[in-house]
Amino acid sequence: MKIEWTVKSQQPMTLKSFLKTKNISKRLLAKVKFQGGRLEVNHQLSRVRKTVLQGDLISLTIPIETGSDVLEISHKKIDVLFEDDHFLIVNKPSSIPSVPSSIYRNHTMANRVKGYIEKNNYKHKTIHIVTRLDKDTTGVMIFAKHSLAHSYLDQLLQEKNLYKEYVAFAEGVIEKPSGLINMPIGRMEDSIIKRQIDDMGKPSLTEYWVKQRYTDATKVKVQLHTGRTHQIRVHFAALNHALLGDTLYNSKANNDLIERQALHCAKVSFKHPFTDSQLTVEAPLSEDLILLTNQLESMRRD
Repeated sequence: MKIEWTVKSQQPMTLKSFLKTKNISKRLLAKVKFQGGRLEVNHQLSRVRKTVLQGDLISLTIPIETGSDVLEISHKKIDVLFEDDHFLIVNKPSSIPSVPSSIYRNHTMANRVKGYIEKNNYKHKTIHIVTRLDKDTTGVMIFAKHSLAHSYLDQLLQEKNLYKEYVAFAEGVIEKPSGLINMPIGRMEDSIIKRQIDDMGKPSLTEYWVKQRYTDATKVKVQLHTGRTHQIRVHFAALNHALLGDTLYNSKANNDLIERQALHCAKVSFKHPFTDSQLTVEAPLSEDLILLTNQLESMRRD
């Protein structure tokens, strides 16, 4: 994979300094140097101490990433929403974990993406998972195709410049048209899975907007400002509006309407680090959420 930039700064600088402005890590430079990559200025092999000038063409060839034999391959089909040389963005179905575990070794999105990469004979075979979803949450999931693309999106996540929008269906009627839920979240002491509101937990911020009220349920648009495990599910349960179908955080969950938590990652949007254009990718509601919507429409409040 070759990445190219043109130096725009009027001030001379070392190649090392230029690469730092592009967030190229020392670790990646070491891989380039020792694992078959290439660093060029105006098509000439160069060292990082070289001085570069305005208009110079910088080329960075990333070494081939062979991947891991530990991750098993699944050839089950994936729903591709967007793909280019740097990113693979898919629509995750329900009942599929994002990554393998001791329980799920080959029935995950990571396994399926590895199968997709092998089928298409891509040179870079390492699986870079940028965003994860709970097993029973559907919607947009981002994979990077190489380590530099992964690094860039990790930085966007840390800077809160990667927008993620969810659709959720909560129990009861939420009267406030919008709100900001600011409650710290921590792990429950007696569970390796379940989270709770905890004054000693990590800061957690969730924003929501009511889209539709029904007789005893509310459809909301949700934006995460932090990325804690089960954050949306824990925050709405704390408001006494647990998500429909969420048996983990609502012991009284009614599964007659839906058999899993009614949560869907509907959209992601970020500035593409290699094209500088805004990339927005949306995932349509899953079939069970469409059915849920139709059922709730017959019980609309307003």
